[in-house]
Amino acid sequence: MTDISADQVKKLRELTGAGMMDCKRALQEAGGDVDKAVELLREKGLASAAKRADRTADQGLIDSYIHFNNTVGVLIEVNSETDFVANTAEFKQLVKDIALHIASPAAPRWLRREDVPADVIRQEEHIALAQAKEAGKPENVLDRIVEGKLNAFYQGSVLLEQPYVKDDAKTIQQLLDEVAAKVGEKVAVRRFVRYKLGESIEA
Repeated sequence: MTDISADQVKKLRELTGAGMMDCKRALQEAGGDVDKAVELLREKGLASAAKRADRTADQGLIDSYIHFNNTVGVLIEVNSETDFVANTAEFKQLVKDIALHIASPAAPRWLRREDVPADVIRQEEHIALAQAKEAGKPENVLDRIVEGKLNAFYQGSVLLEQPYVKDDAKTIQQLLDEVAAKVGEKVAVRRFVRYKLGESIEA
C-alpha cells in the first residue's frame, strides 16, 4: 500500500473540502497522485464545492482567438484551482467560448464593473441624468432612471455582466458559475485583451 504523508492529505483536503480519512483513502487508491485522488473524490460525491469564492485559483489556461477575417483577436486568461481541471475538455471549451464571446460584437471593454474608471461612470451618469431631464421625467424618479441606465451600461460593456452570445438567457458570470459547480472548483476570468484592426488598446 502506498505511504501517504500528512502534507498530501492536507493538500487534498484544501482542494476538495473532503474529510481527512476520505482524502487518505482516495490518495491510497490513486497511488499518491493528487489529481487522480481529486477525480476519485468527485466521482464519489465527496468533494465539496462550498466556499469556492474564497479559494485561490492560480492554475488555468491562456488562450487566443483570431476571427475568421483576421481583423479581431483576443488573448484571455481563465483560472481554475488545479491543473487537473484546467486540462479537462470542458474547461478548455469554456476558455474558447469566452474568447469567442469577447471577439464578437459584444466587444466588452472591462472584466468587472469595479474595473470601469470613475470618470467614465461619472460621464455615463451625467448623460443619463441629462436625457431624463430632457424627457421631462419628474425629480423623484431621476435617481432610479440613472441607476437603470448605468446598469444597462455595465451589461453592455462589462464582460461578466454581458449576456453570453451563445445563450443570451445567461450572463458570462452565470456561465462561469455553471462550470464551477460541475467541476467543484473556483473558475474565474483573470484578464483579457481584445484587439481590433486599426483600434488602439485602452489602458
